[in-house]
Amino acid sequence: MQQYQRDFIQLALDHQVLCFGDYTLKSGRRSPYFFNAGRFHTGAALAALGRAYAEAILTSGVEFDVIFGPAYKGIPLGAVTAVALAEKGVDKPFCYNRKEAKDHGEGGTLVGAPPVGKVLIIDDVITAGTAVREVMQIIAAQGAEPAGVVIGLNRQEKAGEDCELSAIQQVEQQYNIPVISIVQLDHIVRYLQEESQDSETLQKIVDYRRRYGVSGKPDQPM
Repeated sequence: MQQYQRDFIQLALDHQVLCFGDYTLKSGRRSPYFFNAGRFHTGAALAALGRAYAEAILTSGVEFDVIFGPAYKGIPLGAVTAVALAEKGVDKPFCYNRKEAKDHGEGGTLVGAPPVGKVLIIDDVITAGTAVREVMQIIAAQGAEPAGVVIGLNRQEKAGEDCELSAIQQVEQQYNIPVISIVQLDHIVRYLQEESQDSETLQKIVDYRRRYGVSGKPDQPM
């Protein structure tokens, strides 16, 4: 695990973005942990978050021309990522979409730079892949192509009871692009093994991973 990944997990814990307990997910599954990127809501936290996204992008080596932040959570995430990348010498244009078209001023649903060439999508998580598919339609309508998707956390979780793939793996296969995450659930497990004394929470997460997790080797080096 790289230092930026450790820093990201600690940042998420400090701001209660990553919480442990008993949570009912939209899927109906009861999860021993929950991730809510909306709790990164201070200037310092957002700056650190942008640096984590930037490190994940640079480490992946993905090539792209434009950063795209889908409404709504992807908008601030894309913005802070663009800033952090610029500070590292990678200055790329940024754009985002509105949920509703604007009928005055510049009009339309897109704001910022035109999405041309290879577009890198920035978001918090991929749950069912619905939001990503909507963005793909927007990108295609502009004559651009997706370069990949970058998210904060990969839950490494099956998309459904009768599906052996995660929503992330489905997106990767459908669009033939990488989905890059700052951390995976396996990183969180390792972090807790090394840093936490709460063996009960750790065991609950391990059990959840065993029940709902996708099989196969990790998507990123541990």
